[in-house]
Amino acid sequence: MRAVVLDVNETLSDFAPLRRRFEDAGAPGELMPLWFAGVLRDGFALTAAGGYAHFADLARDGLRDLLARTGDPPGDVDGAAEHILGGLARLEVHPDVPEGVHVLKEAGHRLVTMTNGDARLTEGLLERAGIRGQFDAVLGVSGPRRWKPAAEAYHYAVRSVDVRPGEALMAAVHPWDVDGAQRAGLRGAWLRRGSIRYPESMSQPARVAEDLADLARSLSGPAA
Repeated sequence: MRAVVLDVNETLSDFAPLRRRFEDAGAPGELMPLWFAGVLRDGFALTAAGGYAHFADLARDGLRDLLARTGDPPGDVDGAAEHILGGLARLEVHPDVPEGVHVLKEAGHRLVTMTNGDARLTEGLLERAGIRGQFDAVLGVSGPRRWKPAAEAYHYAVRSVDVRPGEALMAAVHPWDVDGAQRAGLRGAWLRRGSIRYPESMSQPARVAEDLADLARSLSGPAA
């Protein structure tokens, strides 16, 4: 295996602080996962229908609708939505990520991120963590204009580092991302991050790890 493709949202970045942003806006923090799931749903739907929209636009639309339908909606829904979206530029990586990235790079793997979000936000995330220099490419779906799990998104990522799909491993916390990558010809690694069960209805991952550091150590061992 020559390259590792890394998902970003929730795989590298810790979304927990966004719950506080919801609370700042007068909405329950528990709405955060519902909002994010809705953004993914709409991105997937547009891709399936042959369309495309940027993550930020879908995220803003979803927040406006969700906040307006809360029991006590904020007086300035647009302002509240922008406050929450502003938190995306302040997220940090999970604590295990720097170690995992360094181990993977030292083992000789080419590293590339592929996000359904904004690649510019990924650049900032990696810079704040001090690991941007470890990556060969930082990409988003605005390149292929196809959201993951469409095969074109994964193929776009592996072409950027000049490897074939079968020479790359996709690591993600989301089972749909692992499944999509494997259907596109990559190998898949599921990062549990506290989850217990992988869906039986999806293709089973080639590898399972607790987090990125755990995966990196396993890939650098004798059996890798």
